[in-house]
Amino acid sequence: MGRNAKEVYSGVIENIKEKRSLEFDDKIRILPSRIQRLSDFCWYECWIQQLKSEKKSEHTIRSYVTSIKGYAKTKLPNEDEKGWSHIKNMTVNEFYSISKPDNGRIDGWLNSLGELKPTTINARIAAISHLLKWIGHNIPDWIIRPSRNKSLPRTLGKKELNRLKRAILESEDPLAYPVSTILLDTGIRVSELCGLDIDDIDKEDLSALIIGGKGEKDRTVLFTNSTVDAIESWEPIRENRISRSNSDQQRALFISRRGKRINPRSIQKLMDSLADLAEIPRARLSPHTLRHTFATGLLERGADLVTIQRLLGHSSIATTRVYLEIGDQTLREIYHRAQNIN
Repeated sequence: MGRNAKEVYSGVIENIKEKRSLEFDDKIRILPSRIQRLSDFCWYECWIQQLKSEKKSEHTIRSYVTSIKGYAKTKLPNEDEKGWSHIKNMTVNEFYSISKPDNGRIDGWLNSLGELKPTTINARIAAISHLLKWIGHNIPDWIIRPSRNKSLPRTLGKKELNRLKRAILESEDPLAYPVSTILLDTGIRVSELCGLDIDDIDKEDLSALIIGGKGEKDRTVLFTNSTVDAIESWEPIRENRISRSNSDQQRALFISRRGKRINPRSIQKLMDSLADLAEIPRARLSPHTLRHTFATGLLERGADLVTIQRLLGHSSIATTRVYLEIGDQTLREIYHRAQNIN
């Protein structure tokens, strides 16, 4: 090989080395330092593990996956169509490249959400924002979340509440009485109710410890002697069901007929059956309805917003202020009750 040929060959080799070095440096540079070690791992498995480490619920994870699936499968004009099975098996580094928000994919995906409700669109955007932030992209500041129409909390009227209480006592489901009583007496969220363990209940102190509530915050909720009566009526049935449960389910306060910890879906089914029994439209009765009924009841009896905020576990009092927007009928009831006292 002549001198010139050797020089050319040497130059080519150096260019290749330099290019590979730049590609390697770029690979390290584009990924956040916290996930550089994961660059050759499956992005989907790593991201799901991240969601679980953040204590996201199964429902939230399913919702996030639905959003990400639609986003990742959105095809750009110059791309071949890729199936979800192919996309979810990409490495972190590969998925980083196709998920860049400035390549037009996010625009096409957002355009496909036009017919959805604002709350659903916001949930989808929240999922995308979480993934992009995790993998190292900046969230585009031009993404505008649709505003939601302000709606007042749905509560039960006095007559509906009385019919519900009668239905609870008439129900053949042994969970109806204790579950509904705790929801009405404490105002806890349905996810918190399902997560309660028998050890979290302090019957002497008339309180329960909520561990890892919304926002991963622990708090104490208070209840009454009627709550204790409801729990004690459930305990013999619970003991019977424990014999059919797995060892890791035996600490749960509420257990299904199959020996498993109850879940929010089964609680809503219970609410549906109680609504039918009480002749209340199903759309008007849910665990969240009972939470709102608890809060408005406190407000009517003179509780201040800070107290209600702490009992409900709201991180911001702005969330609690919505209970000040009470209807005319409630105003009339409070006014006449006050007049009778005087």
